[in-house]
Amino acid sequence: MNNMIERLETIARRYEELNEILMDPSIASDINKMTEASKEQASLETAYNLYQEYKKVISGIEEAKELLKEDDPEIREMAELELSELEDKKPQLEEKLHLELIPKDPNDNKNVIVEVRGAAGGDEGNIFAGDLYRMYVKYAESQGWKIEIMEAQESDAGGYSLISFMVKGEGVYSKLKFESGSHRVQRVPKTETQGRVHTSTATVLVMPEAEEVDFELNPGDLRIDTYRASGAGGQHINKTDSAVRITHIPTGTVTTSQDGRSQHDNKDKAMRAMRTKLYEMKLREQEEAIGSERRNKIGSGDRSEKIRTYNYPQNRVTDHRIGLTIQQLDRIMEGKLEEIIEALINEDQRLKLAGEEE
Repeated sequence: MNNMIERLETIARRYEELNEILMDPSIASDINKMTEASKEQASLETAYNLYQEYKKVISGIEEAKELLKEDDPEIREMAELELSELEDKKPQLEEKLHLELIPKDPNDNKNVIVEVRGAAGGDEGNIFAGDLYRMYVKYAESQGWKIEIMEAQESDAGGYSLISFMVKGEGVYSKLKFESGSHRVQRVPKTETQGRVHTSTATVLVMPEAEEVDFELNPGDLRIDTYRASGAGGQHINKTDSAVRITHIPTGTVTTSQDGRSQHDNKDKAMRAMRTKLYEMKLREQEEAIGSERRNKIGSGDRSEKIRTYNYPQNRVTDHRIGLTIQQLDRIMEGKLEEIIEALINEDQRLKLAGEEE
């Protein structure tokens, strides 16, 4: 308990310090510093307000106990009522404060770029990648989020060998970050004449969108090529060199975009994807350096890690990381992902809380 109060005191001091920084007129000329200070203050605000409320409850309890010593029976009766209410409120606030002190992921409120690729299983893996993309689109719609396709490589048999898309909205990364990994499907492919169940996989990678303040790109490290867009598209396809490919020379990372309305639009999309991919690489390096971050985490977030099985004959979905099985695959594929996502968030909080208390 003392440890919790110490941490809350540190948060309160920092919150008030940030207030002074943001009120200083000189900060207005430094947009990056102002953005950083505003974000940090916003991330501390809930804990700060809860702590102020908690302090009022504690002083209220002390005052009520003092009033119980009064001779006037009416004052004592009022003090008893007040004390009973405040003592009920105290553990509720302590529970909220404990949860609020779990280390926050600074990327939780960010938009994301999701890459879904057909992996093992040839055509069937690509078809399943298309099914996963449709599932995420439906889930995004239910959350009021917007989807913007960054890159799409359609497969002849249906689905995608790769589809990359941005999801924009409130708290997107906080809900989709546990989707990274290998998704396995067990079903009878359309091409299977014997009615045998095949196992195929598609991989998902969820990356928090990097803003310019998160990751600065050196233009000298980039090679930008334009080429003629191919595949299904509008009337301008194949007539102009509107597609854009960007290569980050030091790492060999490549991003492309050809679905935008113009070369400028495609360059903007490919640049956002590049910044995000390099930011994701930086985050992974940091996590590996910390090491313990990995222990208090659900899975590694690696594309190769098998995280979920979708069994069509039995209408069953199993998330292997938390041992959750749901007999409603049809609903899940229609974007009804809330039960899985909430269970993953709760387990993540439990692990972090256990890590904090060790």
